[in-house]
Amino acid sequence: MNNLQINIKKGSNPVLAINYFLQGIKYLTRPGLRKFLLIPILINLILYSAGFALGYYYISGLIGQLIPDWLHWLNWILWPVFFISFFLIVFFSFTLLANLLAAPFYSQLSAHTLSLLTGKPVKTQEQPWPKVIWSEFRRLGYLGLRALPLIFISVIPGVNFIAPFLWALFGAWAIALEYMAYPLENEGLLFYEQRQLARSVRFGALSFGGITVAALTIPLFNIIVPPAAVIGATIFIHEAKDLS
Repeated sequence: MNNLQINIKKGSNPVLAINYFLQGIKYLTRPGLRKFLLIPILINLILYSAGFALGYYYISGLIGQLIPDWLHWLNWILWPVFFISFFLIVFFSFTLLANLLAAPFYSQLSAHTLSLLTGKPVKTQEQPWPKVIWSEFRRLGYLGLRALPLIFISVIPGVNFIAPFLWALFGAWAIALEYMAYPLENEGLLFYEQRQLARSVRFGALSFGGITVAALTIPLFNIIVPPAAVIGATIFIHEAKDLS
């Protein structure tokens, strides 16, 4: 796995993982990072606003069509389950789109964050574009294959009550992979290696992804969460490196 080695005990610590995200929020005010924040924040503002608008105007109608007449007496149970599940699908999709558009800025943000942490210029390990593109397709395929069963579960009455919990777990893992990708790509690791590393610190990754997902659900505040998560993931990888 390249030359990067992770301290498993430190990287798997949920408390430390959550703290890395909180540090990422504090670092947003650092003068050396501000110039990398404006465009990503504008992208997030536009896309999250569109996502919330779509959720508000369309999801309730879609839910009404999906719940059959003979189950309308269970609306008080099924409607919240459907709403939460479909809201998470829409929200997660817009988050991935926002990150895709802002990816070049996030890579630079991660590199300059690491420079602040180490006190010296950081030379990133750039990969050939064909390898990067193929790695991204593998990421999308990996997430898509795991999202499809969840979508299926979300529309089955009687089973879909567990869907929000499964979506939350899936979202935490996917978001952890998403934001850890930026510092790891700068280290020269592509998706397969990134996934293996995240698995080695699974509890820490899920904790980091979980608090990021929770923060992303807060209107207005979620506009600054993605760059904070990029910074936090960079601190995570830097602090969890095994330097022995």
